[in-house]
Amino acid sequence: MTEFLFSAAVLFIAATLVAAQGSPPCSTEKAKQFDFWVGTWDLEWVDAQGQKQKGTNTINKILGGCVIEENFSTVGANPYLGKSHSVYDAASGKWKQTWVDSGGGYLDFSGGFDGGTMTLSREGTDPKGNKIMQRMVFSEIRNDSILWDWESSADNGKTWKNNWKINYKKKK
Repeated sequence: MTEFLFSAAVLFIAATLVAAQGSPPCSTEKAKQFDFWVGTWDLEWVDAQGQKQKGTNTINKILGGCVIEENFSTVGANPYLGKSHSVYDAASGKWKQTWVDSGGGYLDFSGGFDGGTMTLSREGTDPKGNKIMQRMVFSEIRNDSILWDWESSADNGKTWKNNWKINYKKKK
């Protein structure tokens, strides 16, 4: 009985807080800027050896529609798997994303939507320990396709090198 009363009290407090605050922060237009990415996508790109590669990416809205969840996988015998969570941070006015993958990778990004392009960036280091900037750019955004570029800069953003270009096609 005590657990039930505690659960009921927590739910009441949460409902009261939401009602007192009005609409949740993820209901604003800025918080919907990443909705173009939601869906199930077939991916194609050319790797560093010039070979055509394929993958899939399933993007969902979770946690009451406030979080964009990504589930990435390459196609093949040993798939590379990745997952990200993105959220609009109303306090900073920026999108924030955290990426983790099957290779033990962890990356954190921030950025925004401007002029029809979503750009998320971060500072990092290259394999030799040198400071670099990295960014992903979503462009040519259509209902059924997106172009995604993974870029890096070794000169503090003066010039950018395209490391990976993925063509997104929405699954039918």
